[in-house]
Amino acid sequence: ILSETCRNTAGWYIYPTMDQLSEALPAVLKHFGLRSVIGLGVGAGAYILARFALNHPDLVDGLVLININPNADGIMDTVANKITEWTHTLPDSVITHLFGKEEIQTNHDLIATYRHHITATMNQANVSQFFRSYNSRGALEVERPVPGGNINVRTLKCPTLLLVGDNSPAVEAVVDCNSKLNPTKTTLLKMADCGGLPQVDQPAKVIEAFKYFIQGMGYLSSASMTRLRSRTTSSSSVSSFDGPRSRAHTNDLQRGRTQSHGTEDKRGRSHTDVSMESISSSHQNISKTTEVAC
Repeated sequence: ILSETCRNTAGWYIYPTMDQLSEALPAVLKHFGLRSVIGLGVGAGAYILARFALNHPDLVDGLVLININPNADGIMDTVANKITEWTHTLPDSVITHLFGKEEIQTNHDLIATYRHHITATMNQANVSQFFRSYNSRGALEVERPVPGGNINVRTLKCPTLLLVGDNSPAVEAVVDCNSKLNPTKTTLLKMADCGGLPQVDQPAKVIEAFKYFIQGMGYLSSASMTRLRSRTTSSSSVSSFDGPRSRAHTNDLQRGRTQSHGTEDKRGRSHTDVSMESISSSHQNISKTTEVAC
């Protein structure tokens, strides 16, 4: 697919950019006869899927983006990346990118497992080129539509779920991405007591969030959930998983439960088996949500 776009003037193949990788996806969908997809990506994969959705909105029904960074590296980031390349081995560079300092210092088993995986099972030359390609990415240049202003700005048009652990090095980037997307189509879940890879640290909660997300899109309407008490409240645009405290706020995810269970009463009783807080802002960045507690 990339045979021509990745050939330089001398005829040698070069590693594709993030843009070229995203532009390869329409051919993949065509090959498998898919008219549209719900994409799930982590880190670089999330960035590639977001750019794919921006350029081909008709091919994407929804996105689940974990640890997405919509921005290009600045001068200081570029210098830091160069210093890291000079002073760290490739596995160490990838580990630093995936996990926060606290997690690297405390979760020795997980870090050792990933370091071994990167070293023993991956093509080091390809990983190095991919890492360099990601660090050279351009900004997505998305902008939040403003009521009463320009509503035809460049932004994701499909329902989008942003996921990040509260100890992840990508927290600030994900929150920044959320601030640039349409609040009526975007849900941000910040998972408490979670490290750089939520799908590894708390996979059950990630799966549950994904179930609610696609239920909100009209899929999996027959999936069973555990009934919990709920009450209506008002809150600002923040979202998180509260872990042991079992508190939750939902917006698009709550609508998925409502579609799944038409017998919910006026108090907002719902079905869930994870504790979750997901608050999406309205035009005034304030919206009514549902607080669910065990």
